[in-house]
Amino acid sequence: MIERYALSPIKELWDLEAKYRKWLEVELGVIYAYEELGMCEPGTHAAAIAHAHIDVTEILAEEEIVNHDFIAFINCVTRPMGDEARYFHLGLTSSDVEDTATSLLLLDALELIYTSLEQYRTVLYEKAVQYKDTITIGRTHGIHGEPTSFGFKLLGYVSECDRNLERLTIIRESLSVGTLSGAVGNYANINPQVEEIALAQFGLRPTTVATQVIARDIHADFIHGLAMIASSIERMAVEIRHLQKTEVLEAQEGFKKGQRGSSAMPHKKNPILSERLTGLSRMVRAMVPVGYENIILWHERDISHSSTERFIFPDATQIVYYMTEKARELIGQLVVNEDRMLENIAASYELVYSQRVMLAFIEKGHSREMSYKLMQKNAMRAWDYRVSFKQCLLEDPEVTVVFSPAELDELFDPTFYIRNIDTVYRKFEDKV
Repeated sequence: MIERYALSPIKELWDLEAKYRKWLEVELGVIYAYEELGMCEPGTHAAAIAHAHIDVTEILAEEEIVNHDFIAFINCVTRPMGDEARYFHLGLTSSDVEDTATSLLLLDALELIYTSLEQYRTVLYEKAVQYKDTITIGRTHGIHGEPTSFGFKLLGYVSECDRNLERLTIIRESLSVGTLSGAVGNYANINPQVEEIALAQFGLRPTTVATQVIARDIHADFIHGLAMIASSIERMAVEIRHLQKTEVLEAQEGFKKGQRGSSAMPHKKNPILSERLTGLSRMVRAMVPVGYENIILWHERDISHSSTERFIFPDATQIVYYMTEKARELIGQLVVNEDRMLENIAASYELVYSQRVMLAFIEKGHSREMSYKLMQKNAMRAWDYRVSFKQCLLEDPEVTVVFSPAELDELFDPTFYIRNIDTVYRKFEDKV
């Protein structure tokens, strides 16, 4: 992971010393279980804790000799030990320790992402409530549709956050497994009770069936969940990018004092954070296929997944954490131009009211087909000649015979379009 997008405290989870310490925790947990079951002398666990030694430089130097990172770890950690070293890694294979430690690391990362996503959701919801009654235009295919509420638009992103939090809750449960079952997962050289006792110390349960590894569909599910969070944030960011266009300018990223938008054009205020979030989302989604490929290993295990996981686990978790933190910052500092929103509604010559007038025409007893054609005729005239849709209707005898000017005025009220959104907002009251 490059330093530019690595934030504390999640980046510290993935440094080498943190990984070795997690490996050591698992190894010590197994010795604890041996002692609990009377399989080694009392005090063995305490002695192992007291004498265990982690020196990253030493371990890396040892790896240069033995060409195996886990053996290098064992050799260096146990070097200062006495008789307790006999029980270190006893009956285990390296994958037992590495996979169980990976579960712990991924769970730690998940908790940080979960908390950050909750905080982003809180800021989104506050903005959604603040701008609940702010009229803006709803767009479909990039074209003016009908008026809506800006807060209501944000509420959609809140709902996505809720679904992503639910996904993480389910993934947390599936990730909370370990394996301490030996070379091919069949407990030939280790008592299953050792696994249960050791894993319980970490809040883990034994995976239902291990081979030499924990099945990688569990990890693929987590990477997929991270990609869902990233894509949800990107959807919000793309909306901000559109709204910040000069010809739209309904909302824009905060711009700090002294900030520069362009090296060449002093007037520029660019949506740089939204664009950054868009790019980072692509990176996370690109890791999803790798996670799926890692499910398919030879027989009880090969190591084709190992090299890729050294990238995708640290990078995916750190990128998504960065995205949730920066998305909260983006929404918290968002500049909302309410006057421009009303100006933009007017820019389409009041055509956004065409459906409401059509429906009112139908209510007067006319067929849908006739009503649609009449509204479309006047809408195209307004668009072609750049004149008010309402004015076109007032000049059409087929319309004026049905509606008075006062009745038409009532049909062009933008607040009509947000009269029922409280029904949706109430769905979120118990989640605040």
